[in-house]
Amino acid sequence: MFKNFLILFILVITIYACSSSEKGEPAVTDSFDRSAMLVNIADNIIIPAYEDFSTKMNALKTTGETFTANPNQVNLDDLRASWLIAYKAWQHVEMFNIGKAEEIQFSFYMNIYPLTVKDVEDNITNGSYDLTSVNNHDAQGFPALDYLLYGVADTDATILEKYTTATNNDNYKKYITAVLNQMNTLTTSVVSDFKAQRNTFIASTQNTATSVVNQLINDYIFYYEKGLRANKFGIPVGVFSSTPLPEKVEGFYKNDVSKELALEALTAVKNLFEGKYYASSTVGLGFKDYLIKLNRTDIATSITNQFNLATTEINKLDKSFSIQINTDNTAMTKSFDELQKAVVLLKVDMLQAFNINVDYVDADGD
Repeated sequence: MFKNFLILFILVITIYACSSSEKGEPAVTDSFDRSAMLVNIADNIIIPAYEDFSTKMNALKTTGETFTANPNQVNLDDLRASWLIAYKAWQHVEMFNIGKAEEIQFSFYMNIYPLTVKDVEDNITNGSYDLTSVNNHDAQGFPALDYLLYGVADTDATILEKYTTATNNDNYKKYITAVLNQMNTLTTSVVSDFKAQRNTFIASTQNTATSVVNQLINDYIFYYEKGLRANKFGIPVGVFSSTPLPEKVEGFYKNDVSKELALEALTAVKNLFEGKYYASSTVGLGFKDYLIKLNRTDIATSITNQFNLATTEINKLDKSFSIQINTDNTAMTKSFDELQKAVVLLKVDMLQAFNINVDYVDADGD
């Protein structure tokens, strides 16, 4: 009798132990205030960044008008300076592929590189083109201005000739005007739309495929993986090809700003993760706080550390990525590797903690 009872007792304990093991640790309740995070992101990051970019785009358009009216060295220098200022500001808004920006494919008109020079020159020669066409995505925006201000000839004197004494100098000037008008018009539309939709943005807190939180986080990771890691590093260094492709770096014709632009982009990524206000040292709620609230400080710390390690490696590079690739591509590859390590942390660990699914297909297989 006692022996049978003992066997039954052991059996019950075993079943209970297995059942408890299968259930695992109690799930952490997601009590994070998503709306408060969205308020901070909208009011202190996206809108200020958009407004600053819009201001700098207006200034770029104005200096462009001055240059095309009177193409000389002083006005060329001013236009070049405005171009870089606006380009750096662009690095802080490119990741926000939401609302009107997603609808019109904003980034496709602003920063598709490498530029297809033949398309630009054909447009200028013909004097007739449609910059709203998808066929001209790679013939406009910041990369087109990079070429028009630095790459159309070998020296400043011969560059200025393109806009003064060349047979089709009027067409060159008109193309600069058309590109700037397109960029400015689209920027105005995107910024005004986001500000108008701000209340809808901060209210969309559900954990669904179409909610703002889920889309924002997915867009953030997609930008980091594709726009920053792949476009600025992976493609030029040859990660996805048989040989390096130094001509595919950002800002190729200016040639000494690719590092500066990449660091701006990584700073923008870090700031959104931490909830840091645009152009300020003040910090609000961001993805990092969300992870901490879910008792995943380990993931939050790992992501921050990895961003810092990537920044350290990038800072070691030449200011010209094309020169760096041609002289020591191993150093560029190290930077890519550090950026790549954060992809797993963001795309797997962070998304699992947030219980959010990836909503895009990774084309390069990483």
